Amino acid sequence: MRTARLNEMFRGWFVGDFEPTLYRTSDVEVAVQEYEGGVRHDVHHHRIATELTVIVSGEVEMNGQRFGPGDIVVIEPNEATDFRTLTPATTVVVKLPGASNDKYPGGA
Repeated sequence: MRTARLNEMFRGWFVGDFEPTLYRTSDVEVAVQEYEGGVRHDVHHHRIATELTVIVSGEVEMNGQRFGPGDIVVIEPNEATDFRTLTPATTVVVKLPGASNDKYPGGA
């Protein structure tokens, strides 16, 4: 058995091609991310990966839509999104395939 602490991982990514990681693979990336309220990520898109975001707690806004606990958002390749926390929030993010350097500013 191997163990780790989430706060030791690269921005919460514990599966993927990161350093450190608990499980290194280029097939998929998985993170648990905790945010303070008012955090913003600018509009971006991925050319290769599909990104799934599960809102575990708190409220967030993506592309002008509000999401809360239990909501799951799927962003397809070349679909742009922004991200903003309206309250402190925790998300689980899955990107597949795991595609290093596949984050581009703005829309596709």
